[in-house]
Amino acid sequence: MAATAMFPLETVLFPHTPLALRVFEERYLKMLGAALESHEPSFGVVLIERGSEAGGGDTRFRTGTMARIVEVAATERDIELLVVGGERIEVSAWWTDEVYPTAEVHPISELTWDPALAPLRDEAEKHVRRVLTRAALTSGSRWDPNIEISDDPLEASWQLAAIAPLGPIDQLELLQATSLAGLLARIIDLTLEAEQILTATFDGGDDNDGPGLTA
Repeated sequence: MAATAMFPLETVLFPHTPLALRVFEERYLKMLGAALESHEPSFGVVLIERGSEAGGGDTRFRTGTMARIVEVAATERDIELLVVGGERIEVSAWWTDEVYPTAEVHPISELTWDPALAPLRDEAEKHVRRVLTRAALTSGSRWDPNIEISDDPLEASWQLAAIAPLGPIDQLELLQATSLAGLLARIIDLTLEAEQILTATFDGGDDNDGPGLTA
């Protein structure tokens, strides 16, 4: 894959999962303009390791996801985007000759679905929705516990990774999965760990003060 425009963020974008973005920095407005000139507008998203989204000077993890632009809306101050995660990518080199972040990337192999994984997928969904409900009641959550997910089992597996109430480093680990069985098993493990932290914090303090767990 040739030079790809990149948008480093403080969140992980998963395949088959929507993400709303607000673009206001001049460099990313230029990036967006260039992306929208292509037949299938998209850019790469990677998690910021250190630093912040605005201002530059950040360092970034190398595993990311292509973001396909599906909606664009301009306001007086910025541009609002809705993107959907596509294929996973790995950054092999960052380029420094563009106004906005640009990298040489290559695709990561797609995971494949095996019908034998259906019970594991169902178990992962059960745990994720239960812990999401607990998080929503105690601390708030980005995702509704009853959110609909895809009927396609592969897409649904990635969406479960996205809505699980985990921090970005745990999410990055899920994004780096090398097998679907490993992805589903790790979703369960990390979600149960999050539940333990949530329960300990909630039970150990005032009932109205839950932990800061968000998806």
